[in-house]
Amino acid sequence: MRKKDHLISKTARIVIMLFGTFLLAFAYYHINFQNHLLEGGFVGLSLLGKYVLGVNPALSMLILDIPVILIAMFLKGRTFVMNTLLATFSFSIFYELIERHSSLVIDLHNNLLLAALLSGLVTGFATGLVLRFGGATGGDDILSLLISRWSGLKVGTVFILMDAAVLLLSLFYLPLKETLFTILAVGIAGQTITFTLSFRKGKARVTAIPEPAQSQKVASKPVHAVRSAH
Repeated sequence: MRKKDHLISKTARIVIMLFGTFLLAFAYYHINFQNHLLEGGFVGLSLLGKYVLGVNPALSMLILDIPVILIAMFLKGRTFVMNTLLATFSFSIFYELIERHSSLVIDLHNNLLLAALLSGLVTGFATGLVLRFGGATGGDDILSLLISRWSGLKVGTVFILMDAAVLLLSLFYLPLKETLFTILAVGIAGQTITFTLSFRKGKARVTAIPEPAQSQKVASKPVHAVRSAH
């Protein structure tokens, strides 16, 4: 019975993380990309590297992601890394499918304030879901979790600081208007992530970062052992 309950719990986690990555891909393409909102995090750093140093973004993303994922494997265990790889690959697949086949256009060029609000709420909720149920959507997400754990800052706050720093660095080649609205979107996303991770955490204990020493305890419980580390 315990094995069956654990399998149901694990399946539910995977389904929720897949939903989160689909929602994130949808928002990044239909809200951010279609309305020229920009990128923070490792994506923004990779674009900065392309413009300043001429480094291929695909290569620079690997250079940034791989060390962080390896550190996470040692500190947070294999389960967290496997969930992160699942979230990362599923996000890429969903984004590719949406970009190729979706005919939906959400045109908010004349109302970037609304675009920033929607982007912040949807991407923040989607990222928060993936984090709350045991994964991350990339190396910058993992880094934010680690900094949050070591510094005591809320995960959403770390997201805001990291993304805003990258966007401010990129101001010399990015349009000012879109950059400022992107920083607003990042701020809203950070608060939404914090809310998603902390919502009813006393009643529904979901572990965002499974510790290796906790894995046996988690497996022995029929219900979600979910604890927000934030």
